[in-house]
Amino acid sequence: MPLLRLGVSLQPRWPLDDGGSVLRAARRAEDLGFDHVAVGNRVLDSGFGLDTDPLVLLSAVAGATTRLRLLTSVLVAPFYPAVVLANQAATLDVVSGGRLILGVGTGWNPDEFDAVGVPARERGARTDDHLAAARALWTRRPADFDGPFTSLRAAQLGVPPVTPGGPPVWVGGHSDAALRRVLRFGDGWYGSGADPAEVGDVRRRLHELATDAEQADRLVLASAAFLTPPGVPAAVPPPGRPLGGATPTAASVTDDLGQLADAGLTACTLWLPVAAEHVADAMEWIAAEVAPQLA
Repeated sequence: MPLLRLGVSLQPRWPLDDGGSVLRAARRAEDLGFDHVAVGNRVLDSGFGLDTDPLVLLSAVAGATTRLRLLTSVLVAPFYPAVVLANQAATLDVVSGGRLILGVGTGWNPDEFDAVGVPARERGARTDDHLAAARALWTRRPADFDGPFTSLRAAQLGVPPVTPGGPPVWVGGHSDAALRRVLRFGDGWYGSGADPAEVGDVRRRLHELATDAEQADRLVLASAAFLTPPGVPAAVPPPGRPLGGATPTAASVTDDLGQLADAGLTACTLWLPVAAEHVADAMEWIAAEVAPQLA
């Protein structure tokens, strides 16, 4: 089986009177050998889980851990002015010692776009603009840049990233426009609930859209997947097909992950639709029953 790195989402609704609980979960994920932890991006209450700014929360996680990679899953790029996005990501890259993976998407929620004062119809163009400007700021000091929403003259970030060229960027989306964005600005593609057929289709389409095979071959293919381990009660229904089926076992989960790896997936974030108090039990089951079989 090809190597498949497993991460875990820190998405449950953690108790507001115990802000350290999410950091304890991240430390436990590190102790159990997970590759990364992931935090989504909401500016309004979704009623679905932890609704935080991912760069802020992952900065706290960076201080509480030493090895875990830190994934924004995903950060809505149009919500952030390009220079702010570039500077915040560079700052987290520095304080984490180069552990940030910037997962980005265009967003979809019209209420949130209204709340931040960004027209939803511009989300694709703004994402392209912001990623291009961020890359310019990460790679050149000083940087000039001209885009539809960002203009820079001899600009230098307050802190350059420690990772050469800036933190790796994983771009979400399935449309041709999204895959072209992956090829132009990304180091990887990031899906949600992808099955082996979809991973294979994305891989094929990336090669068709690329200018040459090397441009597509360099990309990481990653996705979130949904898992409620046996014996752990679900708090909310998974938003897609769960790994291992409706009644998962270690064997069925491992088989599903193996098929994803064979299709080309190299990193998988496990989204656990369980209550905060059951997250540690869920992670421990994965580490004991699934991870050794993947190794």
